[in-house]
Amino acid sequence: MERTIQIKEYYTCLNHLKKQFDRFGRQDAFFASTREDYLAWKSHVRTVLSELLGLQYMETCPLRPVLEERVEIEDGIIREKVRIQVEPDVWMPVYILIPPAASSLDKRKKCILAPPGHMGGGKYAVAGMAEIPAVKDRIAQFHYDYGLQLAKLGYVALCNDSRGFGERREAAMQGDKEEQFIGSTCNELSRMAQSLGQTVIGMCVWDLMRLLDYISERGEWDTDTIGCLGFSGGGMQTLWLAALEDRISYAVISGYFYGYKDSLLTLNGNCSCNYVPGLWRHVDMGDIGALLAPRPVMIQSCRADHLNGERGLDNVYEQLEIMRRAYQLFEAQDHIFHDVQEGGHCFHVEQLAGFLDRWVKKI
Repeated sequence: MERTIQIKEYYTCLNHLKKQFDRFGRQDAFFASTREDYLAWKSHVRTVLSELLGLQYMETCPLRPVLEERVEIEDGIIREKVRIQVEPDVWMPVYILIPPAASSLDKRKKCILAPPGHMGGGKYAVAGMAEIPAVKDRIAQFHYDYGLQLAKLGYVALCNDSRGFGERREAAMQGDKEEQFIGSTCNELSRMAQSLGQTVIGMCVWDLMRLLDYISERGEWDTDTIGCLGFSGGGMQTLWLAALEDRISYAVISGYFYGYKDSLLTLNGNCSCNYVPGLWRHVDMGDIGALLAPRPVMIQSCRADHLNGERGLDNVYEQLEIMRRAYQLFEAQDHIFHDVQEGGHCFHVEQLAGFLDRWVKKI
């Protein structure tokens, strides 16, 4: 005889962990009253964060770039498919969208890294490959083709497959079914990496650093003013890369800037790639953002984005205030542009050209 158990009350850990967040969190929070204080804090926190990400365990190697495809797409843009080696026997495919010479912003074209977020098939949506039905749907839903939009504005856009995405999916999600193609294996990677002292976001940041090495090694484009732009999980990668890497001159972070307590502790169903062991004891997201000072940054938020948490944009504004205090030390508060759009979790292109026109030519 079957028996159904009706549970009237659940005894969870969430409230206890929230209290622990308040008691033990942000032990390395941003503090500085002078630029000298800031630089000392930045050096210390970068060391802490690099170790938490496991960057000390990443292995360098020759890039050994392989050109696999070169075709002309819309508006005279050349799309190359290049594969580079980011660690020994670890390869990263990249679509590189190169605008025609007539639309170049300068004699040496400006480059922007465009890492992908979730549910877009990795580089395919970012590079605007709408001929793939599943990708077309995600472009319509999230405006995911920001790499193609950058190329149309005259920038060289480097649209990579992050680990676990596109052609870099682990066995659990390999296949051609739509849910496999647009999915990712972040969870599997996280399980494999963490017991080795590594993290998914650490591996992604490392790979983007190697992509910067590739730009330098290739030698065709401007290496003094390289930007990074990403939406959602791509925004996460952009934030972390710019925080740890001074070769990034400016950043556009879309759909990924909010307090950890509301957005990743309370909303604990987010992807494993967001989580770094021990991170919250040291910093909140605004502290990571403070590491970008005084470089230009556009942070894009949508009012109804569920990832902002139950307090909505208040959760975003609190982190922006931390970041602004760092920028004030450089009298560079106007280098932060907060682009607030209506609607839910989505990238918006409306303010992008204006931000880039204002800042990239000045750098």
